Amino acid sequence: MEKRSVMVLTAITAAFLVPAVLSAQDQPKSGMSCPVDHDKLADILKKSVKPGGGPSNGGLDNNEWAAVVNRQGIVCAVAYSGGKVDDQWLGSRAIAAEKANTANAFSLKDKAIATANLYAGAQPGGFLFGAALGNPPSPEALYAGSPDNFGTAQDPMVGKPIGGTIVFGGGLALYDGNGVAGALGVSGDSSCADHNVAWRVRHQLGLDRVPAGVSPNMKDAIIYDIGPDGKSPSGFGHPKCNGKEDQIAVDLGAGVSGNVVR
Repeated sequence: MEKRSVMVLTAITAAFLVPAVLSAQDQPKSGMSCPVDHDKLADILKKSVKPGGGPSNGGLDNNEWAAVVNRQGIVCAVAYSGGKVDDQWLGSRAIAAEKANTANAFSLKDKAIATANLYAGAQPGGFLFGAALGNPPSPEALYAGSPDNFGTAQDPMVGKPIGGTIVFGGGLALYDGNGVAGALGVSGDSSCADHNVAWRVRHQLGLDRVPAGVSPNMKDAIIYDIGPDGKSPSGFGHPKCNGKEDQIAVDLGAGVSGNVVR
């Protein structure tokens, strides 16, 4: 009788505990405040890269990854522009999410800072030297779940804080007119091309109401002012890449080329 009583008690306890565990794991993500969902991000990303029928962005014209975080740094959406997951650099999924985290973390309601604006300051002797190592990404969040779901609406990064700090182009804060709504990260090409793609995607999302930035007129534009001596007069410069990215950035209003920050 005593053994049977223990078995009954165990079964009753399990009946109460299992639903509690499931409910904690299966919290609906619908209540999470996000500036954009997966389908919209994927659609606009495809239209913003040459392989998807969009314009050239001056670099290798690769397919790209994009990720969006909300203002709390929680991943909202992860998408890719190709037809299947390995049509773009596999390593860029994590970098896109970390770029989004960085742009969100370094931007304020009244001043945006793109990841491209952090490059010069993060070099030895710069005022942000060491920043890239100061907020390491979470491997558990980056590589959780099945790779079959990477870049889909069920990407296992969604709903998690990812961390990471990236100090080259491709990450932009998202502004909805009321302040920072989160941030976007794009990766999969040269960092200069990633910035151009991100600029196009942000504009198409209607989340580019940037109030100010380190480049006064162009807000959080990429600043190509690093000279032969490796110095950036503005303190927020980014090196040029090997293609036509800088020309396209200037045409888009996404970049400043020269030694004068406009």
